[in-house]
Amino acid sequence: SLPRPKRRLVAAPPARSALAVGGRPRRWRKAGRRRALPGRVSESERGCIAPARPGRFLTGSVSAGAAVALVKRGADPGELVALAQQVQQADEFIRANACNRLTVIAEQIRYLQEQARKVLDEANRDADLHHVACNIVKKPGNIYYLYRRESGQRYFSILSPKEWGTSCPHEFLGAYKLQHDMSWTSSENIEKRDAEISILDKLLSQQAVLPQCTEPNFQGLTK
Repeated sequence: SLPRPKRRLVAAPPARSALAVGGRPRRWRKAGRRRALPGRVSESERGCIAPARPGRFLTGSVSAGAAVALVKRGADPGELVALAQQVQQADEFIRANACNRLTVIAEQIRYLQEQARKVLDEANRDADLHHVACNIVKKPGNIYYLYRRESGQRYFSILSPKEWGTSCPHEFLGAYKLQHDMSWTSSENIEKRDAEISILDKLLSQQAVLPQCTEPNFQGLTK
């Protein structure tokens, strides 16, 4: 028989190591779908978004795969002008409304300032009249007559100029009624003040028991 050829031992190629030349890890690319880079549209999405053309829809992809219209077909350019006019008109109405409300508030402030000045003037007058000399005990509800001597001293008296007659010794300055709140009312305002107090007394007597409703009850005040 013929002699068998001797088997030659051949060194096996080195196994593919995870480390490449230089000791850096080798990244193996997996077969399958490539990952899209940020900001780049993949091939599968290119058919879902199309550039807008005149008179056509601009559509976008959704999770269900349906196309959603982003631009109305055949939009009228005049609608943009009308929309801008509507916004401007709304701004004008809001500004006018705010100005009207501020005008009312300004009028109320002026009225309150005038009332505050009147209250302060009356308070100063009442305090001054309480310091006028008087030889009798002043009682609320009575009218007192103010006189001034030649020396400039003022004093109250219970005698009116009519009761003095022609023998009135000093200058008559005016008559004042002492109210129950210790304020003074001049003679020309006594009737008006008495009418106001009468209305308030009537209001208090009618509303001694509060009604069930939360609204104020002024029934009978004008009768």
